[in-house]
Amino acid sequence: MLRAFLLSTALVLAAAPAIGQTAAPAAQSRQAPGEQDAALAAFFEAFDQKQLAHSPEMKTFRGIRDADYGKWTDDSDAAELVRYQLGQDALAEMKRSFDPAKLSGQSKLSYRLFEYQMNRQAKAWPMRHFRYTFDQMNGVQSGIPSFLINIHRIGNKAEAEAYISRLNGIGTVLDQAIVSAQESEKKGVVPPRWTFPYVLSDIANITKGFPFDGGADSALYADFKAKVGALDIPQAEKDALVAAARTALAQVVKPAYARTSAFLTAQQARAPEGDGIWRFPDGDKYYAERLGFYTTTSLTPAQVHDLGLAQVARIHSEMDAIRKQVGFQGDLKAFFQHMRTRPENYYPNTAEGRAMYLSETDKAMKAMTAKLPDYFSPAATPRAPLSVKAVEPFREKSAGKAFYNRPAPDGSRPGIYYVNLYDMADMPNTEVEALAFHEGVPGHHLDGSVTSQLKDLPPFRRFGGFTAWSEGWGLYAEKLGKDMGFYTDPYRDFGRLQLELHRAIRLVVDSGLHDKKWTREQAIQYVLDNSADAPGGVVKAIERYAVYPGQATAYMIGRLKISELRAKAQKELGAKFSYADFHDAVLLSGAVPMEVLEENVNAYIAARKAG
Repeated sequence: MLRAFLLSTALVLAAAPAIGQTAAPAAQSRQAPGEQDAALAAFFEAFDQKQLAHSPEMKTFRGIRDADYGKWTDDSDAAELVRYQLGQDALAEMKRSFDPAKLSGQSKLSYRLFEYQMNRQAKAWPMRHFRYTFDQMNGVQSGIPSFLINIHRIGNKAEAEAYISRLNGIGTVLDQAIVSAQESEKKGVVPPRWTFPYVLSDIANITKGFPFDGGADSALYADFKAKVGALDIPQAEKDALVAAARTALAQVVKPAYARTSAFLTAQQARAPEGDGIWRFPDGDKYYAERLGFYTTTSLTPAQVHDLGLAQVARIHSEMDAIRKQVGFQGDLKAFFQHMRTRPENYYPNTAEGRAMYLSETDKAMKAMTAKLPDYFSPAATPRAPLSVKAVEPFREKSAGKAFYNRPAPDGSRPGIYYVNLYDMADMPNTEVEALAFHEGVPGHHLDGSVTSQLKDLPPFRRFGGFTAWSEGWGLYAEKLGKDMGFYTDPYRDFGRLQLELHRAIRLVVDSGLHDKKWTREQAIQYVLDNSADAPGGVVKAIERYAVYPGQATAYMIGRLKISELRAKAQKELGAKFSYADFHDAVLLSGAVPMEVLEENVNAYIAARKAG
């Protein structure tokens, strides 16, 4: 049904299709504990192989280039139902075949997590139509070219032909997306009216240039030509491949995007007023489910809102201390405006300014990488390379401020930290280090690549995730940078606090939009009144929360839990406390819900006390 639903589910669950043959329950029950562990591992491996067979795109994300390399995941409602049911059947089979009491260590945890994730999937399933098919954050319209440009590698002629095959399949993908959006609309679910210009702009950018028109090469055409040009094959074969791609773009891709644009233009006229999901039938139930899904807690919207207000007040106090430190004469709100307009805080909005930002990011990454051995064990240190890239022009107007893509497990693709440099006025240099530490190391590039390295864990744990754990870690990584000796300039420390404040404010405005019926404008004004965020960035942020309910709350909730547990470990262990050991306790079981994280850290504390 919804590609956004599928991809988020796949990323969280490592997908959900069929399971291979397993031993009969009676045979399983006769197995010794060690045999049960091995059998469960084989069960999960079989599950992974079958689910990958239903998800060519997930294969590509994993670096698998086989006969499915030229295919898209079937995103029809019927296909998604099959994937969902097979996942639920796998849960039932696991419960029939294995006794958790006869499992040990990580196997017992894997059983528990698989059950947790599949139950979470079942809870989300009835509300899958509430997710937007087309929006400025996760829309399929920009997801397609981004996937081809950034994920689809071409190392030989066959892989170039697979790219062409995917170009020829874009019509089906977009047509399925239109059907999905139509099904959502029947249930009263339509994106906010202001999302449509962003999406239509994405489409215009994607279909701009040759062979769509007479301009310079389009993004997809340029990407394909560059990848094919690097191949060691005869020029005549290169020319034939490029000609085939050109035909697919002109005869399939262009009309498919034209149909999509026509549908969205018509739907825009029908889009109702309102910004939050409270306006949908059962929108309150959907928001409660989303909060639980992303935070892995039972916090209510009211509790999230109040927690946000308390954290905003706490961070304001820390910021005010910096205001006094630098000698600014005026209150904190005046200091916010000063920080928005201080020329030293911004690089020029030019190619040179963007290069300066990227260069400083690279410098920060190198400095942080040099210090990792003092705070992380070798097992919790990434081995995959990290690439820092500006967001591509075709989606930079609609994309978020910064984000990260995991590396391929086989090393064929690096981790990628994307930074949006469309408007340098939205990217103050006071935040360079904190953003880099969040998205790169010791943030997502560390947690993502390290988790992928955990060969003893089943695939659904290595390649899945829990937002509160991963984004909580990313925000924790920003603060860890201060513990490691960074942010010595008070203005850079203010930038760190500004990003922390940004995540605290999310608790207030996300619940405001979706529970308290705030308008987009009310939410924007709250951020402007309570932070130094650049106005352009504020608008983008609020528009993100509006189309991605609940997700943004996970950052601060996860960070608070990790910080709470570290403080507990430091207090109880004293001289026995080690950053590396604590970080191992957080990271080396992979992504887990908050309750499991607490259990893992408590076990680490008990073990250190005993040792």
